[in-house]
Amino acid sequence: MSGPQNLLISLEQRHSEKIFSGTKKIELRRRSMNVEPGSTVWMYVKLPVGSVVGSATVSDVIRKSPSRLWADFGEISGLSRREFYDYFSGISQGVALKLKNVQRLNAPLSLAEIRKRSPSFHPPQFFARLSEQHAILKLVANERLIHSEK
Repeated sequence: MSGPQNLLISLEQRHSEKIFSGTKKIELRRRSMNVEPGSTVWMYVKLPVGSVVGSATVSDVIRKSPSRLWADFGEISGLSRREFYDYFSGISQGVALKLKNVQRLNAPLSLAEIRKRSPSFHPPQFFARLSEQHAILKLVANERLIHSEK
């Protein structure tokens, strides 16, 4: 990879709200991600919201067993112990993206707005890398102001 990048991840609204409130300071993933610290993660909240709602900077990428991840990050995962272990069921290693500089868009960027600029756009199942020319980044830069959260 060539340094920090822009990534788009899909998540549920309850998880994005916990990130914005500061109770969830990591994003957990079951599969390995080749992500460098300093990368910007853009948060797409799944339907029925269907919008890009904000961003955060990845401060660290940790790959460990679920039990180590829970021991190290359980209290900032935004999940109960049961939810955490259910999520990581059947795998030997998970990924935690530590988040900082969390920012919420003043006006969410809807799926319909994105598709006006990029008709073939589909939200990622896992994550997607966004080129500097991607419609999402252009729309955010041109039409959205971002304000900082906790």
